[in-house]
Amino acid sequence: MVDFIEIFVERVVHFIENVVQPHFNYWSYVVLMMIGLWGLIAKRNLIKKLIGLSIFQTAIILFYVSLGVKADATIPVFDYEAEKSKSAAVVLPAEPSEMGGKSDGKYKKIDPDHYANPLPHVLMLTAIVVGVATLGVALAVAQSIFKDFGTLEEHEILEKIKTGDYVKHD
Repeated sequence: MVDFIEIFVERVVHFIENVVQPHFNYWSYVVLMMIGLWGLIAKRNLIKKLIGLSIFQTAIILFYVSLGVKADATIPVFDYEAEKSKSAAVVLPAEPSEMGGKSDGKYKKIDPDHYANPLPHVLMLTAIVVGVATLGVALAVAQSIFKDFGTLEEHEILEKIKTGDYVKHD
């Protein structure tokens, strides 16, 4: 029995060191997603469901933002004078056909490995704005439901719909 426990502990430690630690950010996103999904499925209160939805959305946004991160990368704003001193980022003089016309040899090709991709960050900024707007509309709908039914509990709302025991507001 002791050998089994030692082997089990050894395998758990190996799993944590080789799978969890190198990808800790992805594991945290999965945990956040599962918390949000649990809030959506298991809770009966509409506000708690909205909180679960917000947590789920936050996990997805964090995941996509982390995809756009590169080690030792900078923002994609090209400063020719600063790049002239770096030999790693400047590869070759640009050809006239690549620049869309004549080239005086002053412009250089840019190595994309030295710059972060801004697209995931821009898309997630849009997703945050849409998520906040959606949450605002959902809270307004929840407020209207509360006015009509006097509760935000899903099973009570369904029961009142079946019995017709609720107040309709315009």
